[in-house]
Amino acid sequence: MVEDIQKTADEKMQKSIEALQGSLQKVRTGRAHTGLLDHVTVEYYGAMIPVNQAANINLGDAHTIHVQPFEKDMIAKVEKAIRDSDLGLNPATNGNLIRVPMPMLTEERRRDLTKIVRSEGENAKVAVRNVRRDANDALKKLVKEKEISEDDERRSQEVVQKMTDKSVEEIDKLLQAKEADLMAV
Repeated sequence: MVEDIQKTADEKMQKSIEALQGSLQKVRTGRAHTGLLDHVTVEYYGAMIPVNQAANINLGDAHTIHVQPFEKDMIAKVEKAIRDSDLGLNPATNGNLIRVPMPMLTEERRRDLTKIVRSEGENAKVAVRNVRRDANDALKKLVKEKEISEDDERRSQEVVQKMTDKSVEEIDKLLQAKEADLMAV
């Protein structure tokens, strides 16, 4: 019972951290990386699919992503999907290859992105704390129903608190790394 609560809390905290990692990958730094286009979708025979399922995505250099659609008639659609995405990218077609240059970030834009990253981190911390609260509530309910002792509850709450502290520390490390990446010129 108590172990189930702790295990569930740990899994949910890890999912919060993974969600933060996913949202941090979407925040664009000055360098190109193929994961940037993961959430861009394109219409393919009536269905919306991720661009990486309709094209090969490679790095041309540190500031350029090369996208090569599997079919010639998809070139214009993929280019339009990238241009219309919320990433602020301006792709250029050259034959069968779409080049996506990464514009350099201004100092002001870097600060804005840092604020967005901090906000995402705070949301992840709130999610972790909510998991802790839910776990502690479940433990209190077990004490109330006399299924566990108060000492067991206290020990379990300490374990949950340690998991919370570890998760918050991991979130802070992710944020520091992303902020350093954003501020690097």
